Amino acid sequence: MQLHQLSEQIVDRKNFLCIGLDTELNKIPKHLQQQPNAVLHFNKAIIDATKDYCVSYKINTAFYEAMGSKGWDILEDTLHYIPNTHFTIADAKRGDIGNTAAQYAKAFFETLPFDAVTVAPYMGEDSIKPFLEYTHKTTIVLGLTSNKSSEDFEQLTVLSKDSHSSSSKKLYELVIEKIASWATPNQLMFVVGATKASEMQSIRAIVPEHFFLVPGVGTQGGSLNEVAEFGWNNQIGLLVNVSRAIIYADASENFQQMAAAEAAKYQSEMAEILNRKLRL
Repeated sequence: MQLHQLSEQIVDRKNFLCIGLDTELNKIPKHLQQQPNAVLHFNKAIIDATKDYCVSYKINTAFYEAMGSKGWDILEDTLHYIPNTHFTIADAKRGDIGNTAAQYAKAFFETLPFDAVTVAPYMGEDSIKPFLEYTHKTTIVLGLTSNKSSEDFEQLTVLSKDSHSSSSKKLYELVIEKIASWATPNQLMFVVGATKASEMQSIRAIVPEHFFLVPGVGTQGGSLNEVAEFGWNNQIGLLVNVSRAIIYADASENFQQMAAAEAAKYQSEMAEILNRKLRL
């Protein structure tokens, strides 16, 4: 699925919700933990319960890599269980150069046929170009992340010079501006944290046509209405990720129903925003 198709799914399904499958064995309901393939069973149950309320699933590969080869099998089985009507993201945050980046791209776009993968941009163009060579896939670049330590590097003020003048900008602004010139908005998406909603307006001015993948709503406290206010564009341009607040909404034997109920709340709130913005 490409981004223009994702926009269509958002309008049809009346939400722009991505559910993060950041599954940890010790956090799933205790009655499941001793079962064979407990994590896969949990993931399938969550997908069954929530697929009508979202348009995308994001699999954070770290939670599966930590389980060794079995974890990779669970990751692959989970990916194949997600309906092909939903946009799939490998949250791998890969960042390396040359042949290594090409192998990462092959891993997540061919061997594991995700629609998109997250990448870290700070090694420069040759660490991202191999992903962009897959023109029918989406490369999601870390822009301004929701963690507090984004202050360490992303939010540094730097002097920007061109042939005519110089000015001060945030490092993340320069990174986003530069990367946006490397591919079309149908190939590139940027991670912009919901806890940085006030900065979204300036980022939207830099990349008016690009999609934002927005973490930080839910457990981290980001505001969905603020995200819509500052991040909206003519193509909607928003995919909001919620992980723990949905998948760990309940630890009882009713966990599926509670996850569905929580996802339905987000879907309903997003439907109101879509109706208001698009005047449906």
